[in-house]
Amino acid sequence: MRNTSLLIGDDDRPSSSGATFERANPLTGAVASRAVAASPDDAKAAVAAAAAAFAAWSEVGPGERRAKLSLAASLLEQRVDDFVETMAEETGATRGWAHFNVQLAANMLREAASMVTQIGGEVIPSDRPGLIAMALRQPVGVVLGIAPWNAPVILGVRALAMPLACGNTVVLKASEICPATHGLIGTVLREAGLGGGIVNVISNAPEDAAKIVETLISQPVVRRVNFTGSTRVGRTIAEIAARHLKPVLLELGGKAPFVVLDDADLDEAVSAAAFSGFMNQGQICMATERIVVDASVADMFAGKLKAKAETLIAGDPRTANTPLGSVIGLAAIERLDGLVKDALTKGARLLAGGTIRGTLMDATVLDHVTPAMRVYGEESFGPMVCIVRVSGVDEAVRVANDTDYGLAAAVFGRDIGRALGVARRIESGICHVNGPTVHDEAQMPFGGVKESGYGRFGGRAAIAEFTELRWITISTAPGHYPI
Repeated sequence: MRNTSLLIGDDDRPSSSGATFERANPLTGAVASRAVAASPDDAKAAVAAAAAAFAAWSEVGPGERRAKLSLAASLLEQRVDDFVETMAEETGATRGWAHFNVQLAANMLREAASMVTQIGGEVIPSDRPGLIAMALRQPVGVVLGIAPWNAPVILGVRALAMPLACGNTVVLKASEICPATHGLIGTVLREAGLGGGIVNVISNAPEDAAKIVETLISQPVVRRVNFTGSTRVGRTIAEIAARHLKPVLLELGGKAPFVVLDDADLDEAVSAAAFSGFMNQGQICMATERIVVDASVADMFAGKLKAKAETLIAGDPRTANTPLGSVIGLAAIERLDGLVKDALTKGARLLAGGTIRGTLMDATVLDHVTPAMRVYGEESFGPMVCIVRVSGVDEAVRVANDTDYGLAAAVFGRDIGRALGVARRIESGICHVNGPTVHDEAQMPFGGVKESGYGRFGGRAAIAEFTELRWITISTAPGHYPI
């Protein structure tokens, strides 16, 4: 069991109220971590520490920022075993998923380090003689990052990396489901020289989440908010931020379509669909959920996917070398079981999986899914994919877009021109031709449309999210005024 404190300034603090909360291992029910439960006063203290550090950090040159972020990346990699153990205990994640989390998070820190000299501006021609007009990007102040549990190292680091590179200070609100994992991120960044209020991490009891979030967003010195999580919670955060006129970057839920055209390489499509449908037990915002298959190849594709899915068994990630680990909790398992039963009663066919052992669920494939079934429209966020059969490109596009979400998508077809045309018609922030829906790189503009949110993490696109664009002029000649 890990004990975690609040990281405020250079201090590891208890709560001002003395409160703590526990996170249970989803498989065993044993206590995985005990974390400090922040009070509203603690939230204000974290923001105050970040605000006090802003003036100095915003003036630090790009070379020093780059060095500290690069060091943080190396230190993160050195703590990989700690992250593997903590993620397994708190979230039931497999060793492979934890390793990938650390690898990509380190890349995000290095990418952010490389961007410190790209926060530029421009000189804009003016109609006024003797006037030099400039558009400059400057850090905004304190940035609040709110990260989820499902890819805790990737998404925890992503909430911080580019804001820091841009010269902002940050407060990370840890997930109630993985407070020790998120706390470890804060420890690593402080070891890299990003303490003293530059990076602060607070955790809260689940029942206190709403008041802690509202307290954080309402502080005047918090100038930007970024949130990754469910659409339901994201909508609430957007409403709170709007009341305080705070810009917010939202990366929310998904129902990623995976389109298989009649000329697709079926073996390659099956491999990609299985990876992006079942990696981390399907608990990824980009996870493939609906496989939209042309009817002419649907039987063959379904048979191949069934065979692949039957090899993807779930086990305890601490003791078993299985491709899948635990689903996050019993409530999630009950919801997934309800989706399967609803689909079967309405005519779907179960090709693989569907059996449940505690919080373990093997890869599950449903075929002949229709809009009448809950699984067609609801985000499952588990080790489950459904096959929807269509006739032709136009119907494939219609079904792919028949969702409130729009984060990731994929299209498989040998005719690249036609596949690209389909990709351009799909309403999503991300679409991959002949690749899985689960694909992330630190330098790419990552984000969605519709109820998957707005704004973009990653690379140059993130600079606009975490800086203020200012118009500054210098007059080099006497002015001429009408009065």
